[in-house]
Formats: sequence, C-alpha cells, structure tokens
Amino acid sequence: MTAADTPIAVVTGASSGIGAATARRLAAAGFHVVVTARREDRVKALAAEITDAGHRATAYALDVTDRQAVDAFAAHLDSFPSVDVLINNAGGALGADPVATGSPEDWRQMYETNVIGTLNLTQALLPALTASGDGTVLVLSSTAGHATYEGGAGYVAAKHGAHVLAETLRLEIVGTPVRVIEIAPGMVKTEGFATTRFRGDTEKAAKVYEGVAEPLTADDVADTITWAVTRPSHVNIDLLVVRPRAQASNSKVHREL
Repeated sequence: MTAADTPIAVVTGASSGIGAATARRLAAAGFHVVVTARREDRVKALAAEITDAGHRATAYALDVTDRQAVDAFAAHLDSFPSVDVLINNAGGALGADPVATGSPEDWRQMYETNVIGTLNLTQALLPALTASGDGTVLVLSSTAGHATYEGGAGYVAAKHGAHVLAETLRLEIVGTPVRVIEIAPGMVKTEGFATTRFRGDTEKAAKVYEGVAEPLTADDVADTITWAVTRPSHVNIDLLVVRPRAQASNSKVHREL
C-alpha cells in the first residue's frame, strides 16, 4: 500500500488513555494516524513511537475548543491525500458534586470539551470526510450519555449532548458517503480520567475502581473503536455500549471487598 492509498484517521485527545491506545490500534490496522491533543510533547512522542514501529503517524498540537485552531488544522489537512476517519475522543469529567453545589465553570468546561469540541472537529472535517467517498465520524460518548447517576450531572449532561450530536448527525447526513458511529464505554481505568476528575486526589480516584476485579482498559475501548471503523463501508455501528463484566449499569457494580 502506497502513502497515497493509506487511509487517514484523525484522533483527538490522543496524548494518553483511550486516544493514544486508539491511535496505536488504528496505525497497526493500516491507517496513517494524525494524533492531536493540547500536550504537544505527548503527541509528538506517540507519533514517534508509532513511526518507530513501522507505521505512519503525524502529530499536531490542538485544542478542540479553539475554533480558529481547529479551522487551521482542517486547512493543514488539505495537504493530505484524503481524510477518511475522525475519532472524536477528546473529553473528560470534572468534579462529582451534586447539582445544588456543582461548579458552573466545571459544567461549562465539560460541555465545551465534550460537545463543542466534537462539534468543531466534525464541522471542520465533514467536507473532507464526504469528499473521501467513504468517511467515518466516530463519537466516543459514555454510558453517562445514556443514564444518569448522583454526583455526575455535569458530565452526564455533556455526554448526553455528545450522544445527541451523533444521533442527529446520522439522521441529517444519511445518503451521503459518511457513517456516524457512537461508542459508549462504561467503567474504564486509564492513567488520568478519575485523577483529573478529582483534581489530582489519587485516593478518591482509586475508590472509583476499588474492588472491581477487571475494569475496562484503554486498549479494550481502542479495540472496540478499531473494530467498528474497519467494518465494511455499508455496515454502520450506530451505537455500541461496552462495559466490564462487573458493571451492570452506571450504579450497579460488583465489588470484591
């Protein structure tokens, strides 16, 4: 396969966790991955790692909430033969406060990253994805986007927004050569998700997974994403919910204490 024939996949939030694992998986599956995140050093190191493994990767520092930066990124991609896949992975949670005392700034930041960031990238790259003749937009939402839980309203609201964005886009562009996939993971233990949510409090972060024998890993979700985007082009995985076996719902988890 020549460079011109290699499909291009853009992965946001690729500096760690699910984004980085997805980039590795897609690269191994034959994609040229364009890895983006705010932490330039991280995405450059990831691109170098993927390249050293014999695959294709390009790093680009990007804040998905900055529309001017996103538009400049889309213009940069004009130099690529095509844009075939967009993995909207950038997101995250902040705080676990009840509605009565939750921080409006936390809510605003979660909405900006999880929803507006996804909107920015999707709008900016949709023309190129359509022009490819066989494009895919994937939105990484969460089981939080399908059921609520106490102390999670801000994150739940943001992920419901991401879910509705994906569902509505699928309705609006049906008949075009672009499919819309939503992957909604449950409990995933990654290097930074819970720690970020609790602002560096590692003790609180550890309690999220306490007693759970095998929460999902970033690679489990990356494997699911790669499977979904590599289905035959006429096959669309509208919505796939993936949880660890120990988790029956957002509020029902088996813990071995």
